[in-house]
Amino acid sequence: MYKPTTNIANIYFLTTNIDKNNMSNPLSLRQLEYLVAVAETGQISRAALRCNVSQSSMTIALKKLEHILDCKLLIRHAKGVDLSAAGEVFVIKARNILNDVEHAMESIILPPADMTGQIRLGITETFSAYLLPTLLPALRKQFPNIIFNIHECDRADIEQALLADTLDLGIIIVSNLQEKTHLHYEVMLRSERNLWLDPENPLQYSTTITLADVAQQPFILLDMDEHLINAAAYWEASQLAPNIHFHSRSLESVRSLVAMGQGVTILSDLVYRQFSLEGRRLIRRPLNEQLPTMNVGCIWKKQPPLVPNLSEVIEFIRKKITDSQQ
Repeated sequence: MYKPTTNIANIYFLTTNIDKNNMSNPLSLRQLEYLVAVAETGQISRAALRCNVSQSSMTIALKKLEHILDCKLLIRHAKGVDLSAAGEVFVIKARNILNDVEHAMESIILPPADMTGQIRLGITETFSAYLLPTLLPALRKQFPNIIFNIHECDRADIEQALLADTLDLGIIIVSNLQEKTHLHYEVMLRSERNLWLDPENPLQYSTTITLADVAQQPFILLDMDEHLINAAAYWEASQLAPNIHFHSRSLESVRSLVAMGQGVTILSDLVYRQFSLEGRRLIRRPLNEQLPTMNVGCIWKKQPPLVPNLSEVIEFIRKKITDSQQ
């Protein structure tokens, strides 16, 4: 990943090496992020997944960057892409510039040193695996004098702990929230649910895919973090039922079985990854029906005033979750 630097000469390097005929299309930080992601993953598809953009959008952006610089940065081959000699040099500068910008922003938004205390955060199993590894280090960096105590709990346990004042904040699927009288909630992410299948499944070639089509396929059902409740709701609404071949509480097991052609599943884009642990590929396709999104957000007790510094922490979590989806 990016290595810290404060070498502003990097920006001079870029601005003095751009083809002046292409100044009508100046380069962007996003293009630099894409290039670094490609350099670190070796594949456009994996880089696009990491940056939460389509592969075609990334390809277009990188071609524009090469045009602006009047220089070939990437060498494409059967297994992915490599950097050209010029690309190797440019990526180093790009990493440094991205880091300079990040440090410049941090120098402005760092909180006062007197923000101290403790925040007790409850988080459900799905989000402890897919949000916490990036969110917790960011919280501790942003609020170095606040102690964050993290507890992985079921949604119902988080609600009760907030009411009992043994937790200060929760991150859950807020659409499942039961106690709305004494708890405040905010949706920070709406993640679409799509069909996951292996590349050999003939459904991938269908113009449209319906739940009726999925019901004819062997189905791998995830049984964790209230997923069964949410899945049952849209299956019952369609008056259909999945042809369940296997239940699992392990998301990685579900991912691997789907990638190996043992069935299909319907899951949120938040937990989608293009490859299983064995390196097998998965693809996702939208369904013709409008499935409910998985709504992720924070909950906290309705009581004035908030726990000291909690509003700043909530604002930071909101920004991190929003930024991660752009």
